[in-house]
Amino acid sequence: MSLRTLIAALVLPLLTIFSSTSVAAEAAAIPLFNGKDLSGWKVVNGTGQYAVADGCIVGTGKNIKNNTFLRTEKTYKNFDFSFEMKFDDLSGNSGVMFRGLQREGNDGRVFGYQCEHDNRKDRAWTAGLYDEARRGWLYPSPLGKSSTPEQKSLQEAFTAQGNKIFKWNDWNTIRIRCEDRHIQIWLNGEVRVDYQDNDKDFTAEGFLGLQIHGGKSCNVRWRNLLLTPL
Repeated sequence: MSLRTLIAALVLPLLTIFSSTSVAAEAAAIPLFNGKDLSGWKVVNGTGQYAVADGCIVGTGKNIKNNTFLRTEKTYKNFDFSFEMKFDDLSGNSGVMFRGLQREGNDGRVFGYQCEHDNRKDRAWTAGLYDEARRGWLYPSPLGKSSTPEQKSLQEAFTAQGNKIFKWNDWNTIRIRCEDRHIQIWLNGEVRVDYQDNDKDFTAEGFLGLQIHGGKSCNVRWRNLLLTPL
């Protein structure tokens, strides 16, 4: 047996294994939206409206009372979640909840982690980490009401990065990875958040939710929602 034949005999099985592993990993991604209707989702809280159009989930509203969420029926713990989003206009704020929860009682207020969709160019914090109806901004704005010069510098740098990579008039790809207390968020391939939540309010599991922010107007859409359990 020649050296070339021997190398081929050793390498080809390994390539087959790696290829099979890659295919299996891709096959593990779960589509959360079928592109036709809102099966597996339900609307909670405010007066915003959700519809399916052109293979997208479209969130709209005028004079919206309270933040509105289209949330998954199922809950998720550790996962790698990716999706695309775009604003049809910049009239309203939005976001995506993950490991979300609802309070008991008549209002069933949604709270928990949220990946920001920011419609403000002066702040541009899309893919920042917010704790809805609980702790407020986690990154880039820290806990607490006061800001040090270092914290303000971080926020300014976060806005500069956001304005550089966010597509205000086109689709944006966002990826959220949660592994126990470790939370990471990417925007169009660039890291935005790498956060370790060691607080008492850490949430280990919850639903996903698409937000229409309360206010005068909001027009936003999402597509290609894929979740891979870890």
